[in-house]
Amino acid sequence: MAVEEFVSKTLELLEVEREAEIEETRLWQENISLKDLQAKGVCLLKLQIGSQSTGLYGRTVVILEPRKHLGFSFLPSNSFGPGDIIGLYDSGGCTAASQIGSGIVTRVSQASISVAFDDSKDGLSFDSDALYSLLKLANDVTYKRMKNALNALNRYNNGPAANLIHVLFGDTKPSSQSQPNEVEFFNLNLDSSQREAVSFALSQRELAVIHGPPGTGKTTTVVETILQAVKQGQKVLCCAPSNVAVDNLVERLARCKAKVLRLGHPARLLESIQKHSLDAILAQSDNANIITDIRKDIDKAFIGMKKKSHEKGERVNFRREIGELRKELKTREATAIAQILKSADVVLSTNTGAADGGPLKYLPAEHFDWVVIDECAQALESSCWIALLRARKCILAGDYKQLPPTIKSQTAASKGLSLSLMERLIQMYGDSVVRMLTVQYRMNSAIMDWASKEMYQGRLTAHSSVERHLLKDLPGVVCVEETSTPLLLIDTAGCGLSEMELPDEQSKGNQGEVDIVDLHIQALTEAGVKAKDIAVIAPYNLQVDLLRQKLSSRHPDLEIKSVDGFQGREKEAVVLSLVRSNRKGEVGFLAEDRRINVAVTRARRHIAVVCDTQTVQNHAFLKSLIGHMTEFGEVRTAFEYIQDIVPQNYTRDHKDTSANMSRSASSSTSAKQRVKDQAPSKMKQGQKKSTNSSSKENTAGSEKHTKSRTSTLTEKEQNKNTYAEIREQVDNFLKDINRSELQFPSSFNSHDRLLVHQIAEELGLVHESRGEGKDRCITVYRPPGSAPAKEPTQAQAQEEEEEAREDKTIPDPQSEKPCRPPLDLKNLHLERMKREQQKREEHAQQKKQQNSVPPAQTQSSKKAKGKNRTKAGASDIAAAAAPEDDFDTLINAVVKAESVCSFVKCKASVLTLGQLCMFCNRQYCLSHHIPEVHGCGDKAKSHARMRISKEGVLYAGSGKKEKSMDPNKKAYLQRKLDSKLKDMASQRKPKTNEKDG
Repeated sequence: MAVEEFVSKTLELLEVEREAEIEETRLWQENISLKDLQAKGVCLLKLQIGSQSTGLYGRTVVILEPRKHLGFSFLPSNSFGPGDIIGLYDSGGCTAASQIGSGIVTRVSQASISVAFDDSKDGLSFDSDALYSLLKLANDVTYKRMKNALNALNRYNNGPAANLIHVLFGDTKPSSQSQPNEVEFFNLNLDSSQREAVSFALSQRELAVIHGPPGTGKTTTVVETILQAVKQGQKVLCCAPSNVAVDNLVERLARCKAKVLRLGHPARLLESIQKHSLDAILAQSDNANIITDIRKDIDKAFIGMKKKSHEKGERVNFRREIGELRKELKTREATAIAQILKSADVVLSTNTGAADGGPLKYLPAEHFDWVVIDECAQALESSCWIALLRARKCILAGDYKQLPPTIKSQTAASKGLSLSLMERLIQMYGDSVVRMLTVQYRMNSAIMDWASKEMYQGRLTAHSSVERHLLKDLPGVVCVEETSTPLLLIDTAGCGLSEMELPDEQSKGNQGEVDIVDLHIQALTEAGVKAKDIAVIAPYNLQVDLLRQKLSSRHPDLEIKSVDGFQGREKEAVVLSLVRSNRKGEVGFLAEDRRINVAVTRARRHIAVVCDTQTVQNHAFLKSLIGHMTEFGEVRTAFEYIQDIVPQNYTRDHKDTSANMSRSASSSTSAKQRVKDQAPSKMKQGQKKSTNSSSKENTAGSEKHTKSRTSTLTEKEQNKNTYAEIREQVDNFLKDINRSELQFPSSFNSHDRLLVHQIAEELGLVHESRGEGKDRCITVYRPPGSAPAKEPTQAQAQEEEEEAREDKTIPDPQSEKPCRPPLDLKNLHLERMKREQQKREEHAQQKKQQNSVPPAQTQSSKKAKGKNRTKAGASDIAAAAAPEDDFDTLINAVVKAESVCSFVKCKASVLTLGQLCMFCNRQYCLSHHIPEVHGCGDKAKSHARMRISKEGVLYAGSGKKEKSMDPNKKAYLQRKLDSKLKDMASQRKPKTNEKDG
């Protein structure tokens, strides 16, 4: 690409972008209300002065807050950040007439915003009781500097960057040194990919690109590269598009004892690095006192010139003196600044801060050897050229797979303005100029794998220190399901939690997802995760506002921001609300792949995604995320969180999704259950629990924890496969004469063990279950000699059946009958009446036989009956009490039987006070409701064993606390005990000696 063509095209697109920004600002002020501007995040209304102080170098810093006395504790969602230029307005509105002044944002939190103002001659005064508004202003300075840099590039002839320009536009290929020097690294902890990137950057003559995916230590690599350049005697100009990125590099380099100098407005700098700013160093320089004296002399001359008593000649002398003093001041300041700049090894600024109009004008053109641009993928290429024209070699670092530079004009973006310099060079030269960092130090491997596969060709690997780390590994965090899984998908499909349909609102919100996020945050914090370690990310400002209203008061340290506000950040846990849920399947700007990549890769140990899978799966990239979380994580339905939601079943307007409904209607299985159920054989592959979210499950909405359900067809197929494979293993065991027993793995669930019991019974084998909980396994033996097969104990068989029933396992395939057409209600009723008639006849016959039995037999039978401590069921009592054809008497008998306690000989009424037994389904009074009293003790014990083995606790709070002691504390106490014992032993010795004497 010719330089002239690039410059002319870019200047044209910059003009389009500038006009779009001006037009947007004009439309905002003319057509959009201040309330709507606040909703867009560019305006803050009705703020009061929280405090006012004098900041660095005489600048006034004002902290503005919402009206706390009216209950407003937090600022609305906004796009303000450090370095933004804002206008301060009084209560008259955001007009030119009501503007008080303009300042620079220094700090933004959820509860306040700090703004620095340059003091005017009249000074600024603020009323603590008044209300003020802030409006973000367009920055003309940035556009002017980019245009000047492009024009300078167009007429650039001979200078330090001549060869670099040819390489960056493809006229000549990048070259490297013939014999690169061996590098002695300052940071000995660099991994192999980082070392290779540093060595590559040092060996290149004109260009090197360091591609750093999330968490791979890009800043660490850049810092090492700069330190190596300084060691070689090079002068480095280091830039980045944002002040935060520059300050981060300043902190890291200053920690390594490098001579750094930070250019820029002090109000834009972090407090910790302001001592490295040009203003601070200049104030401490040798020339500072002389410069101060000259300024005082100028002020005195101004005062003398204004006095009326002086004659005209004296005023001329004062004017001449002021001119000479100003010339002296300019010379002194230039000398002092140039001296400070030359003494620094690394000069750091934003891209636009490296312009010719700034302090760098005091340096010669060939002063810098290197230009390093960090976060290059987030910067407009035209802003990079402001710094690139100052050196012969450049190092570009960043990740073009994350968010691109923000551009207002879609036209300019589509024509190439959004293409960063880094991305353009990778397209031009490929891997020959790039070194990618491949070891990441942030994410659990389950979180990383998706981003690695979808965005980074599967090249990323997790460092051993983070590969398997989870929330439960943090100090003070207990082990629960939420803290034991790195991936959690909460699916709202079919639950009726649609996005808000506001016709006049560009932003989107979803109140249902807000409620689910609230419950999940509550679960994490109750498990011991600190709110400051959790981030809630939403792609829309309206959703951010809804989340803050719901969560911020209870969790003040919880950070809730948009995706853009979290680039470059990380948290232990991230909860991502995707918001979109609609019948058309529209995902809006969620379709920006890089935005979702940023959101997911902020998490270190846990990522929870709340979304409507039926909506978001219409986009291929989002579908890959849902697929990854479904396969490797835990999937839950929104029914498990909110009990009063109404199930909803709908189809897309634009395509038939009947196939998709059965496939994506929220299939789920927890990671823990999947690992438990995996057997060495192939029988467990593909088994998943799935949630059917169709409208037929209206009853599920009334249950708090509705479990996943599986389609009938899948159940039958999986059950038959499991039965066939177990049967095959047992048959192979029988054929092998040398084997005396066959042990199945402990990964078998209760249903699989029940199938083994049944197969062993059929074949006459001995079968036995051993162990508890996860260690429970089943073993099959050959029968000893020709003896009959050993039957399982009653407790074992009962336990297996109870566990199988509790786990809602699939019935035995042999007991399955082919599907029959549904019978009509009339036939069902007639069949039921026939069965009742047969029961009554049988009961009458039994009664006649009992009357004819001798008294001795009757007495023994009564004793036998006395062992059964439970009455007959209500239906049995009714059948015995009612005549054959008297239906009303039958109903009355049932009602009467149900109104008294089911325990034998107990006549207590249970209409007012009573309790239903979960094992026999009968009502008992409060004296006999305990299972061990009325005869369900064995079932209760079996159920308790199953629950303990499955959940680890019998009831809430019954689990044992972790009592293991910290090894350091244990060693300290041991030393203390030994010392005490030694002292006591030394005290006993003299006493024994006295006795002997």
